[in-house]
Amino acid sequence: MAEDKPKKRTGPKKAAKKSSAKKSTAKKSATKRTTKKTAAKKTAAKKATAKKTTAKKRAVRKRAPGRVRFPDISPASWEHSTDRAALHALQTLPGFDTVIRKVIGAIGERNVKLIFTAQALEVGPNQYPDLYEMLTEVCATLDWPVPRLYVSQTPLANAGAVGVDKPFIVLNSSLIELSSPEEIRFVLGHEVGHIMSEHALYRTLLFLLLQFSGAVVPVVGQAIRPITLALLEWNRKAEISCDRAGLLAVQNVDGAVGALGVMAGGIRGREGTIDVEALRVQSRDYSDSQGLDTFFKFMATASQTHPFPVIRVREMDRFAEEGEYTDILKGDYVRRGDEPALRDDMTAAGAGFSDSAQTVFSNADEYVGKALSNFAGALRRRSKE
Repeated sequence: MAEDKPKKRTGPKKAAKKSSAKKSTAKKSATKRTTKKTAAKKTAAKKATAKKTTAKKRAVRKRAPGRVRFPDISPASWEHSTDRAALHALQTLPGFDTVIRKVIGAIGERNVKLIFTAQALEVGPNQYPDLYEMLTEVCATLDWPVPRLYVSQTPLANAGAVGVDKPFIVLNSSLIELSSPEEIRFVLGHEVGHIMSEHALYRTLLFLLLQFSGAVVPVVGQAIRPITLALLEWNRKAEISCDRAGLLAVQNVDGAVGALGVMAGGIRGREGTIDVEALRVQSRDYSDSQGLDTFFKFMATASQTHPFPVIRVREMDRFAEEGEYTDILKGDYVRRGDEPALRDDMTAAGAGFSDSAQTVFSNADEYVGKALSNFAGALRRRSKE
């Protein structure tokens, strides 16, 4: 048998080299781990900063369930300047309210109410109590008496505030079916805003003009056409105003945008699936279009009672992001009796209305004295036939 070869012994120098190599490798590994940890920390820090930035940007969009209340808040806090100016121009016209009441009186205030509520249920503590409680909370937030509320069985997702001496709100059943509680709260706040801004009387007049102008003498119907178009243009500005009131009532910008999305294209059975960020992108694309688009936008909305939802989304986001909304939440808002002078608003109104609407508002006494009075007379004669 062959003899076993003696094992080679590792000398002290070689052992030291191996030990040194191991330590070097260990140091490199430790350095790599440290570098990775540092990189991970930096990445985590960047993500945290990004989250904080995003949170700051979105903080204004969502609030905790405990909503801020606004004691003695004036609707001037949320009203669009052109809305305030146009309404003021009409309200200060001698005899305007008298003529409006003459027009409404041609049908009868009671009949006006029946038009909206004959096929509706009145909401109260025992009839849809959840809606009644929500309306009560909205009115507490905006510091306003609770108006009467009705639910109408209607397929169109919409709502309205109308009336003369005691305005009331009508919610269409489809809007309730398609909306979340936050979205309904926004709508209720929007309609309470109309009542607080004293829009209901003029909106009722607009409704009568739209519904009955074709039923009276054609010549009279043509004469009131400029008034109708001017009031439609004012009403679209008033809708922008009251979207802000709805936002103050719900204090959740995404919920408010969602409500506008529901009214634009809500689908039954797909409740809660509207992507508010996608709707915002759509609204920006529409708002940024220029050139001939401006003309077509005007023509598309000229006979509409409401602005397009994409416009309303953009306007509400601006209100929320440019500081006014945040200031009001902090308590910096106009109190009743402290409303500012309308001089600046009148200037803005001149830039915000079409030439035809400006003509009507500037010469409203002529239209009120003749066209509306003739319209009221024609309505009265028609009702007696």
